[in-house]
Amino acid sequence: MIKELKEAFRFAASISFWRMAVFWTISLFISYFHLHTNWIFSRRLQSYPRCHPPISESLTPVCIITGAASGLGAAAAHALSREGFFVVLVGRSSHLLSKIMTEIKTQNKGAHVKAFVVNLASFQSILEFKSSLQQWLLDCKLHCSLQLLINNAGILATSSRTTPEGYDQMMGTNYIGPFCLTKLLLPLLKRSPVPSRIVNVTSFTHRSVFDVQVDKESVSGTRFLRSEQYPFARLYEYSKLFLILFSYELHRQLGLMDQPYHVSVNAADPGSVRTNIMREVPSCLSSLAFQVLKSLGLLQSPKNGVSSLIDAALAPPEASGVYFFGGKGRTVDSSVLSHNTKLAKELWDISDNLFMEASLDFKETASS
Repeated sequence: MIKELKEAFRFAASISFWRMAVFWTISLFISYFHLHTNWIFSRRLQSYPRCHPPISESLTPVCIITGAASGLGAAAAHALSREGFFVVLVGRSSHLLSKIMTEIKTQNKGAHVKAFVVNLASFQSILEFKSSLQQWLLDCKLHCSLQLLINNAGILATSSRTTPEGYDQMMGTNYIGPFCLTKLLLPLLKRSPVPSRIVNVTSFTHRSVFDVQVDKESVSGTRFLRSEQYPFARLYEYSKLFLILFSYELHRQLGLMDQPYHVSVNAADPGSVRTNIMREVPSCLSSLAFQVLKSLGLLQSPKNGVSSLIDAALAPPEASGVYFFGGKGRTVDSSVLSHNTKLAKELWDISDNLFMEASLDFKETASS
């Protein structure tokens, strides 16, 4: 008990803790402020209806959800299986994935579910998943395409750790991994006979970033591994901002194709949701944070918080480059910085270089 209290006091004295407590709370209020002022001043909200996925004898829509072993990912898997998707669960724990599969099949007898153990912080694991996925599609005699990819996996690491490639683990899991996975699966999304979609799950915490240096060291997170005190709150904010910049740049590039928006991409912000994202934060502090958010009426369960993810996933095909927040198909503007097209292009180029470097390293290792 004394050891836990000492750890809590040490944590509460850190800059990252106060950044979370102050900046993140303000950022959440700003998101809701945008949501309500849109309605007050325009008397209407920009919202989109949900469309049912196209299901036929020749096509069972396939949906991949990362971080599906718990929380929002598991809630999204339950919801989309009811919509008729063949849901592919991706996570790090085979035990938890099996548990979610059992729960889905118990509640929905006709559900189609498959699970793959993947470490999104490892490029090799992502490559192996792509290969296994393609083989599975062939073995099941499903159309060799993908209709929906939800990049939901994310961590809040309070201590510095590295990926097999030497990147910061939080940046690898929250941004580099989703970028690489999307790049690898984009051909399957383009091959879909019906409009397909990518949903990147981001966070209101991106609003806490007012300026960012986009270079290889920042994007890979290696710059922060040398810090005397690991700035985990700032790194988490960066990873979520990068996901939005990536979403908007991918939306722009897809719009230049011969079939614009055959593949669409949206960002989804679930708001504040009670998940295990804060499992590395001292339990007394995370419990206090949840209690404060609950008293303010801002804390949601995964079942309710998943609404914006499902809205982003099932919006009409023409809805692309949109930031969903608040449920009921509603959207708001993300931060001004997230709309910086120059920054988005620079981020894309650096991320693409990291992707190419990892691909070459993997090929060299495989051939040796």
